[in-house]
Amino acid sequence: MSSAAPSPTPVRRLPLAGVLRVGRPSDIWFKPALSVVVAVGVPNLTLLALGRLDLAMYTMAGSLCALYAHNLPYAARARALAWVVLGMLTSLAVALVTASLTSSAVILVAVGALLAAAQKALCDATRIGPPGPVIFAFISSAALFTPQTLGQVPGHLALAAAAGTWAWLVGMAPGLVRPHGPERRATARALNAAAAYVETSASAVSAETSATTSPTASSGHERARAAAAAAAAAAVHAAWQSLLATAARSEPRRALERLVVRAEVALAAPADTDPGRLRSWARDLRGTRPVPSVDLASAADELLGVEAERAAGGRPLADRLGPLLPLALRTALGCALAGYVSLALGVGRPYWALVTAASLYQANITLTWSRGVQRVVGNLVGVLLFAAVAPLAHLGPAALVLCCLAFNFGAEALISRNYWLGSICVTPMALLITEFTGFQQPGELMTDRIVDTVVGALVGFAAAVAVTNRRAGDRIENALDSVERAQEHAARLIAAEQPGPGALEASRRRLATALVELRATADAAAGEWWQRAVPEERVLLAERTGHRTLATAVRRQGLHVLEGTRA
Repeated sequence: MSSAAPSPTPVRRLPLAGVLRVGRPSDIWFKPALSVVVAVGVPNLTLLALGRLDLAMYTMAGSLCALYAHNLPYAARARALAWVVLGMLTSLAVALVTASLTSSAVILVAVGALLAAAQKALCDATRIGPPGPVIFAFISSAALFTPQTLGQVPGHLALAAAAGTWAWLVGMAPGLVRPHGPERRATARALNAAAAYVETSASAVSAETSATTSPTASSGHERARAAAAAAAAAAVHAAWQSLLATAARSEPRRALERLVVRAEVALAAPADTDPGRLRSWARDLRGTRPVPSVDLASAADELLGVEAERAAGGRPLADRLGPLLPLALRTALGCALAGYVSLALGVGRPYWALVTAASLYQANITLTWSRGVQRVVGNLVGVLLFAAVAPLAHLGPAALVLCCLAFNFGAEALISRNYWLGSICVTPMALLITEFTGFQQPGELMTDRIVDTVVGALVGFAAAVAVTNRRAGDRIENALDSVERAQEHAARLIAAEQPGPGALEASRRRLATALVELRATADAAAGEWWQRAVPEERVLLAERTGHRTLATAVRRQGLHVLEGTRA
């Protein structure tokens, strides 16, 4: 372990190229898109029929919970969605009670900023996934600036709870048709990523053995192989998290576990793997056919390793919240300042600036900058789209509701391609929601939105620069220590004459998990400002040694596909 202090690198270049690049859509983009339309549509159309569309903001609080947890297995999804609904109701209750007790904009902005910081920390700590804390901040901030009386709060919370219950049912409904769908998709991603790594590794080996390959080309092949290995390791780790999320182990789940082990083996020993077979298994998982059966040598040891990892559990929530304190401070400061600047400029809806700032904060400053650019571009284009759609939406309440539903679908259909594309639909939807209580002047709404977007983005990014995340370097050191300990433990078991049942498999998977965490931590720290330089050489050495130990463990276990494997 090197004791030399790394040199400081206070400022890194902020990217522009590629920030707005459009990528491929998520393989399940239609699931949150359809879910949110159903979850929002039924309550809103009911309120429309009752002539109480002015209450739609409260039902939207519960309905938008349907956006969460689509990648989780259904047993885990049931728990996660319940917590999402409870968190939404708690945030809404704090906002509504505060709004009923004071009309001071200064106090309301402060409470909104503190709520946004708490929502950011909890969403990141629990890894609830997209859309993260933004929906919570949007609802609670808007509720803070909605006039209330204490007597109205219980009824409004009841509406949100009813809509949240409906959203929970909508989120769980696909499990009746395809009960193992999320686990199958996660396993298919792991198999495809492993196949891509095997192919990239073969190309790199071929290039290294070629006499005509230049040092520059060889370095490029090595970087491509490292990137493919990191992507495959992350996909395998995600698949294990999906499979370990619930205690029940039916036969289809056991078959999926063996397929993920096969992807792990490919990652550790690519030369002994047929990528075509991996992709064939992945294709079989996409439909409703039975899970492909894969017979592995050392299957009993592999299953014991799964049980050992399941018993180990995860880190306590308090331990996960600690490293997120700098991000929470950034969020609180940035949201408060954005709201106060908006107030100083005389904007009538300062919560839009607050939400813009809250939406920026990512794992590091570089990613925060990219999100800021995407947010500004998407919102400005979205304002123009609102100007075009407003005449149609103003034809009547029914047209208003239908336009909002269309933008709900569009936002979820586009946001996985790039955040700014989703913002193009989110912006007019947010503007139209403000008109549920009555049509307003489009020019005033558009002006407020543009000013708040620019203010929120500039002030929010300034707060990210001001509040440093010096813990990023400590997290790298901790991740390196974890990898080194896991590697040493695996090496001892490899050298042992007879390691305990399941011990080597569990140790190998812990090492793989530690390597994934190290890469994610190093990538996050690499985009942070005002901290010591990332110890890249030590990180690369730890990754190289760790992957070699994984390959040795595979050979020691004798894990391979038996000749009688059925596809």
